[in-house]
Amino acid sequence: MSQKWRENMSYKVKLNIFEGPFDLLVYLIENAQMNIYDINVAEIVEQYLEYIDEMESREIAVAAEFMVLAASLIEIKSKMLLPRVSVDGDMLAVEDPRTELVEKLLEYKRFKAAAAMLSDAEEYALRVYEKPQEDISMYTEQLDEYLQMDIDQFVNAFNLFLYRKKKVEDVRRHYTRLERQKVSIEQKILYIKAFFARVNRTSVTFDELVEEGGDKYNKVVTFTSLLEMAKSKAVGLKQKANFEKIVITKGNTLNEFDAAAAAAAQIKEENE
Repeated sequence: MSQKWRENMSYKVKLNIFEGPFDLLVYLIENAQMNIYDINVAEIVEQYLEYIDEMESREIAVAAEFMVLAASLIEIKSKMLLPRVSVDGDMLAVEDPRTELVEKLLEYKRFKAAAAMLSDAEEYALRVYEKPQEDISMYTEQLDEYLQMDIDQFVNAFNLFLYRKKKVEDVRRHYTRLERQKVSIEQKILYIKAFFARVNRTSVTFDELVEEGGDKYNKVVTFTSLLEMAKSKAVGLKQKANFEKIVITKGNTLNEFDAAAAAAAQIKEENE
């Protein structure tokens, strides 16, 4: 790269979080917890110049705007050192040399806040996706269809509508749809124990247990309950061959079998 090309190139260097001299100055003031209307210029100038020296020690070309602000700060520091009392001992009406700096800092903070708000709005807008407009002319250009009927047909159709509406309301007023309560494993175990006591036999078949409620759900709950009872040896299960009848034999611990505990164990096992 030629020397002339290097001289014509300009770089915008961003160190840490500082994008310019005012950004650095605001950071120093806020970090020192100073009131922006009562800046300790001497302390801020010292910290600001230390930062400039650090930039130069890293062989980073210090931008002119940093040097201009440094000169302004030194000038303000010098004016702050001037006496504010006259020879006669009277207080001189001297404007605070920090006033212009404070106004510029406040203006910078306002613009920075506005830039942050616009950046957030841009980021939000980038996450918004719009659906492209579709051609719905094929639906809007169709003409409305009119039913061709005389007054008698219209009256008959309306009377039929009223009759059906009244019939539905009568049905809803006089009848209520009830849903049959499902049998739980605990209830089915108690039923099996009661069934053995009622028939007074030591063995029964599976078909006998589900005879009173032969729906599919009842069969599944009965079979699950028998498996849970068989694990605790409250009953014995036997089937000679595939598709043969399942014989349930009464166990010695059937009467002491805890239906609630068995149901809770089954629910816990299903959840795991």
